[in-house]
Amino acid sequence: MLALFLAVLCLPVTIMLAVLVAATSRGPVFYKQVRVGFRGRPFWMVKFRTMVTQADKMDSSVTKNADSRITRTGRVLRKTKLDELPQLWNVLKGDMSFVGPRPDVPEIVQNYSEDMKKILNIRPGITSNASLLLRDEAGLLRYADNPDSAYEKILVPVKVGLAMEHLNRHPFRFDMAVLIKTVWVLTIGRLYITPEANPVVQKIMRDIAMLNREQRSGDAWTTAKGEFQ
Repeated sequence: MLALFLAVLCLPVTIMLAVLVAATSRGPVFYKQVRVGFRGRPFWMVKFRTMVTQADKMDSSVTKNADSRITRTGRVLRKTKLDELPQLWNVLKGDMSFVGPRPDVPEIVQNYSEDMKKILNIRPGITSNASLLLRDEAGLLRYADNPDSAYEKILVPVKVGLAMEHLNRHPFRFDMAVLIKTVWVLTIGRLYITPEANPVVQKIMRDIAMLNREQRSGDAWTTAKGEFQ
């Protein structure tokens, strides 16, 4: 009922944003992508399109900060998280809930460990502690030499680890706390929060720097080895 009420309440905003997306770039208004949901069932997650059409065929599937594929309107939608608004439809359908682990794409989920797969026993959500803490995911990946590798080796385990909180907390109290925090972070909280100051984010940045060094050393060794063959 809450999802239906919010969908009706937000309908004028949804229509306005749909017109804006259509008027400022070519392509469909909405972007659909297969994600892995409750108990491993795939579903189509819906967002407002924030990138140029065929963006997934132009470069990495991981979006980086200042990615040229993101449209001007898309940057605003991503920053304000309004691109997620159509996911109220996913909530109405029962694919998602308001609070829960953010669903990932099948090619990432297939590499989950058995322990990581436990989060599939919870219905995925529009918001979570992980999505709030790592809301500038693209900004973090700008430090990576290989964003795809950094995402899979560093960010995915961190995101799943944070998602595990949904398994270990009292559902109602935890969900309400996340919802309140989401409203605060997306409104006045953005004036006071510095994500880089969070220990989890700092560790991710250190791990990315270490991965860069390892990959550069490996590339240098491969090059040197080739020169002597």
